Amino acid sequence: MSTAPTSEDPSGEALIQGYLDMLAAERGAAANTLSAYRRDLSDYLAALTRDGRDPVRIEAGPVRAYMADLETRGLSAASAARRLSCIRGFHRFLYAEGFAEGDPSAPVAAPRKGRTLPKVLSVTEVDALLAAARGQAEADGTGRSRRMLCLIELLYATGLRVSELIALPRAAGSTRERYLVVKGKGGRERLVPLTEMARAAMRDHLARPGPDGPWLFPADSASGHLTRQSFARDLKEVAAAAGLRPDRVSPHVLRHAFASHLLQNGADLRIVQELLGHADIATTQIYTHILDERLKGMVRDLHPLSDAEDEPA
Repeated sequence: MSTAPTSEDPSGEALIQGYLDMLAAERGAAANTLSAYRRDLSDYLAALTRDGRDPVRIEAGPVRAYMADLETRGLSAASAARRLSCIRGFHRFLYAEGFAEGDPSAPVAAPRKGRTLPKVLSVTEVDALLAAARGQAEADGTGRSRRMLCLIELLYATGLRVSELIALPRAAGSTRERYLVVKGKGGRERLVPLTEMARAAMRDHLARPGPDGPWLFPADSASGHLTRQSFARDLKEVAAAAGLRPDRVSPHVLRHAFASHLLQNGADLRIVQELLGHADIATTQIYTHILDERLKGMVRDLHPLSDAEDEPA
């Protein structure tokens, strides 16, 4: 049920809060998503206020002007397109709740985005990263190095989002199953297979003395578990030890490596979509360049006429 503001109090902040409450209650939007939307909409409404515009009474012109201003500020086409998506959702909400008589964002075209491919590590590079993590864990035997080895093994084995990985419950580390049940975006649950190496890394991590608690990776933080910032920082240290450029390695890059290497080895795109927890196959289609290369190779290697030009006339 929406907790939109009353028509007697259509202030900008109240409108934003009503929209965010609807996203949280009806669509299960995550806290990070709500925080990003609040920032985007606050910036948008501040721009309208400076121009003396009321968000419930504007037409398409001010929305276009705001999008043009984003370009002059140096926002990439992808970032501007995400901002417009947020603004469209906000205006659709205002119309649906009866605050506005129409949606001024509907005729505004999204910025044209170039096709950006995800950064991907090769299998050899991931092997080097894992070897460096194992070497550090064996050399010093500290809980921190064992934890890092466990994090890398798990991330590459499962393709979890970093937010899902760091918030795994402690019980996940002692599961006898060969899969994890993960709650992802929007509260959607999915099964993620576990490799034997990942399970062994979790057991070894839990066997070391350390802080107790409900999390697999407990830490002295507001959430009680490891933060994504700490993981990303420590991962770059391992990357440097592996002889890799630290700016090429991040938790998200390892998630991309998981998906890319599966597709290179013949996995179906729909299966990879399910493993990554993408609600829409379109999100997974950033990897179609890998499928393109695989299909070209199959035609080259398997089609009966592929080598016809080499045969004598």
